[in-house]
Amino acid sequence: MKINIYEILFWIFFILAIITLFWYVLGNSPTLEQALLILVISLLFKIQSNVSFNTAEMHILKRRFIRMADDFKKVRK
Repeated sequence: MKINIYEILFWIFFILAIITLFWYVLGNSPTLEQALLILVISLLFKIQSNVSFNTAEMHILKRRFIRMADDFKKVRK
């Protein structure tokens, strides 16, 4: 399993968001907007992680289609 920096940052910010939300519920804490901002930042890291993974998969898929097209050209000749 490959460790992705975006996944690590997601979990750090997600745990921080949960702590901040509990802190908000218990009182004497940052505002709700600040707690939600941390949650949104963590979700953005998760989305970036998925996008970077899909981009890598697309490059692999692109190479396979090029190789398959070359095989079809060889068979056709």
